[in-house]
Amino acid sequence: MGKIRWGVLSTANIAQQQVIPAIGRASNAELIAISSRGSQVHPVASKFGISKAYESYEELLQDPDIEAVYIPLPNHLHKEWVFKAAKQGKHILCEKPVALTALEAEEMVEVCHESNVKFMEAYMYLLHPQHQRVKEIITSGEIGDIKLIKSSHSFHLQSRVDKFRMDKEMGGGSLYDVGCYSIHVIRYLLDSEPISVQCFAELDPETGVDMSSFGYLNMGRGIRAMFDCSFDMTGRNEYEVIGTKGTIKAPFAFRPDNNGGVGKVITQVADIIREENIYGDLYRLEVEHFSDVIQTNGDPEITGISTINNMQVIEACYQSIQTGELVEIK
Repeated sequence: MGKIRWGVLSTANIAQQQVIPAIGRASNAELIAISSRGSQVHPVASKFGISKAYESYEELLQDPDIEAVYIPLPNHLHKEWVFKAAKQGKHILCEKPVALTALEAEEMVEVCHESNVKFMEAYMYLLHPQHQRVKEIITSGEIGDIKLIKSSHSFHLQSRVDKFRMDKEMGGGSLYDVGCYSIHVIRYLLDSEPISVQCFAELDPETGVDMSSFGYLNMGRGIRAMFDCSFDMTGRNEYEVIGTKGTIKAPFAFRPDNNGGVGKVITQVADIIREENIYGDLYRLEVEHFSDVIQTNGDPEITGISTINNMQVIEACYQSIQTGELVEIK
């Protein structure tokens, strides 16, 4: 089986630092084109040895050689370009969060379905094998019945003029940027959706974006979850699962690439602690997984339904921040 031919919409930092090199490392993918809005695309194409450089996104989407596109544009532009890519018959890996509302996500999933193209939200962290291991431990009953999950994802944003993260209209704010991971992993580990959420935030006085958010989720079955996310705290990307008999901690949950690709799974029952180091090249695994989905006509690990449901929880969190009230999720 040959390699899936990829194009990238935008010369965004995440594309240059993570995904373009990952496509180069992938066994079943090759990057043949990149686009931007103007001539800045050419030095980037030259830097990575990409054969085709387009000065508009439309031109790239019209290239018949391209089978899949990666979209790392600002959040508010995702819907427009997912629609355009789907209508050109391109399979789509789109950065998270894919939309600003659950309705937008639903429309994107629907247009991809109608256009018969594969679509996946780029929660790359989930393709790292440490999370499958955590689920195995939960399922084994080793830590007993789950009672609580706590998750934190933060970094200190030095520049308060960061045009994407600090612009409300563009989908800025810590909840969209990093809180979405914690919501995603809580739902994944429990295989269930929250019944209700209550969320509090510290808002930037000038822009109105949430600099930090703190969420409380009722997951049903007597299980609660808590998360915090922030642009105002030191770097953390971790979760803890607390059961009736023990705990599981994942201290490099979302960015194991910052720890040499090594995720740690630390299980404690009574005074016995077991530490497992699990390696994974998460961006390469993401590219290979999605390329394989295209080649085999399979289903992506992160389904359209999961994407819509995750957006629904994010939306409920923002509603709770605005009203100061508990929000039930239907």
